[in-house]
Amino acid sequence: MKDDSERGAAAVEFAILLPLLLMLVLGTIEFGRAYNAQIILTNAARDGVRVMAINNNPTAATTAAQNAAASVSSTIPTSAVTVSPTTCSTGTQVTVTLNYTLSTITGIAGPFSMTGKGVMLCGG
Repeated sequence: MKDDSERGAAAVEFAILLPLLLMLVLGTIEFGRAYNAQIILTNAARDGVRVMAINNNPTAATTAAQNAAASVSSTIPTSAVTVSPTTCSTGTQVTVTLNYTLSTITGIAGPFSMTGKGVMLCGG
C-alpha cells in the first residue's frame, strides 16, 4: 500500500503534466480543424473555377465557390471570392481565389488567414 507521500508526489506530477497534455490535445484539434478548412477552401475554389471555365460567368463562379465552402462558413462574402480575369476566352487561364479568416475554438492561437486557389484553362 502506498503511503501519503507517494500519493502526494503523483498528484504533483499530474498537476505539472496536465497543462502540457491539454495544450497538446487542443493544439491537435486546432491544427486538424485548420487543415480541414484549408482543404475545403481549395476544393471550393476549384469548383468555382470549373464553373467559370465552362460557363464564362463570374457571378455563377462566385456563387459556386461560396456554396462549396458553406461547411467552413455559411457567411463567406462575395468580396472574399476573386475571379481573374472576369472574361474567360478559350486557351487562357482563369483563377478563382477564396480568402477566409478562420477563428479558433480554444483561442490559443490564430485567427488564421486562409486562401484557396483554383486555376483552370478556359474552354477546356
